[in-house]
Amino acid sequence: MVMTSRKHQWSWARRILAGLLASLTISALLAHAAVAQDVDSDTGLVIADGWETVKNNCTICHSAKLVTQNRGSREHWADLITWMQETQGLWEFPPEMENTILDYLSSHYGPKHETRRQNLPPELMPPAAPSNKSESSS
Repeated sequence: MVMTSRKHQWSWARRILAGLLASLTISALLAHAAVAQDVDSDTGLVIADGWETVKNNCTICHSAKLVTQNRGSREHWADLITWMQETQGLWEFPPEMENTILDYLSSHYGPKHETRRQNLPPELMPPAAPSNKSESSS
């Protein structure tokens, strides 16, 4: 029977634990890489169908960062395009091009998940505070 010291036992356990930790870390990195999408190094836009159309039309007026930091449904993106056309001088897109842009934006920059609870219904809201306006007498 071979006697091992307590120090030797812990040394062996540390090696096993370190190997296990390294394996888990590598597995996690590989899993993340498999899920990660290709991103354009110049703009940060996800490289997928329609990304060049978005790059060529959106980054003329503003940084792609304005696109990548926002999220919204197809309707939200369509409303933004309409707002930019009505107030910011954005040109009209041919319908096919607008659909390409909206498909891309809603697919890759669509809403993630609800991060805020819905508003309370009016019947659960507290009563409105009284107005502090003083009426002046003439």
